Amino acid sequence: MNPIAINRLLELALLEDIGHGDITTEAIFSHVDLLEGYLIAKQEGRIAGLDIAKQTFQLLDQGIHFTFYIEEGADVEKGTIIAELKGKARAILSGERVALNLLQRMSGIATETRDICKIVEDLPVKIADTRKTLPGLRMLDKYAVFIGGGSNHRFGLSDAVMIKDNHISGAGSISKAVELVRQYVGHMVKIEVEAENLEQVKEAVESRADVILLDNMLPSEIKESLKWINGRAITEASGGINPKNIREYALTGVDIISLGWITHTVRALDISLEVKNKG
Repeated sequence: MNPIAINRLLELALLEDIGHGDITTEAIFSHVDLLEGYLIAKQEGRIAGLDIAKQTFQLLDQGIHFTFYIEEGADVEKGTIIAELKGKARAILSGERVALNLLQRMSGIATETRDICKIVEDLPVKIADTRKTLPGLRMLDKYAVFIGGGSNHRFGLSDAVMIKDNHISGAGSISKAVELVRQYVGHMVKIEVEAENLEQVKEAVESRADVILLDNMLPSEIKESLKWINGRAITEASGGINPKNIREYALTGVDIISLGWITHTVRALDISLEVKNKG
């Protein structure tokens, strides 16, 4: 993750929450009061975002000291103490909500990704995310997918070419769209084409696409498409895939399964900050 971008993201999040000041905390605690607190997992899951939580607090006070009791990517049980922190009370309490929001979301994504990957762990398929992330938090969302054992699809529109249905409609055909793209991009940029039926698959193969995304197809349709592709392109299945049907899709032999489920259907992992004392 880009540390400059992360720092900017956290600064904006803290500014949004704190505004002109945390009037409740500032009324109760002086600028020299100290607190000790613990980050505690309230449910089972995989933890992602420890450094993000630490950086959030330390943006408010570099003197906050952290002791981590687990490593990034660890699977924890309910009641596990994740970390201990000590420092200025105002900084800890003012940074609490932003730090927890991000840690909980990232851990929720990592946990969901882990569980999805376990369903197909015996099969030679990669589980990838999509661009269906929360605007502004894509870097964190995709990092959490990686910690959960998944793979990252393109980060944004400038990373790789992905010719979708609206591009095809605008260009007139898959072959024309691929031709226009090849005239525009350099040789280092991969070209992926979205195909919704066997005819489009055939056209994508003939256009020498690097990757063919089999979009919203049934597993039986994917099997038929894979026979035609016959290793001439990397294959990806996407659209309507979730924990209940992912194994059926993985059994088709497709190379990659991408699903927005792991980032847009997020269940935050329950993590709390419990303060020990005022000193």
